[in-house]
Amino acid sequence: MEPFFVIGIIVGLVVLLFLWGLSSKPLKWIGVTAVKFIAGALLLVGVNLFGSSLGIHIPVNPITTGISGILGIPGIAALIVIKRFII
Repeated sequence: MEPFFVIGIIVGLVVLLFLWGLSSKPLKWIGVTAVKFIAGALLLVGVNLFGSSLGIHIPVNPITTGISGILGIPGIAALIVIKRFII
């Protein structure tokens, strides 16, 4: 998919939500979750940058991003332990 097409779909959905008049609670929940996922991705990128000298690399995908975003530092520690000892 081209970026212009994806951005067009997102803008169209936002306009539809404004016109439809949905309540703000589901939108707030979606926003909080999106912020947590972004924070989790940034944490994983930081771990990968600083952990490269120690041989630590955690792939950045939706599952690991969600775990690190929702659980925070303990989630990243759990991902490192899983990567080191189980996989």
